[in-house]
Amino acid sequence: MFEKVQSILAKQLRLDPSRITPESLIKKDLGADSLDILQLLMRIEDQYGIVIPDQALASFETVADVVSYLEKNQDIQL
Repeated sequence: MFEKVQSILAKQLRLDPSRITPESLIKKDLGADSLDILQLLMRIEDQYGIVIPDQALASFETVADVVSYLEKNQDIQL
């Protein structure tokens, strides 16, 4: 799951995937702004066929937060 999120982030932010770790802070370390985050989440929602609630979105600080949310909610998608 991490590799999928890493790939999406790397494409979205035009970064080398090796710069993106689970501990990376999405805004501070990766330089994402609110539009980048919105576009990222739209891609994830499209790819996984889910809707990420605003309260979950507000809790995403690190790449690991996004991965953890997707792993916990993976069963809902099936």
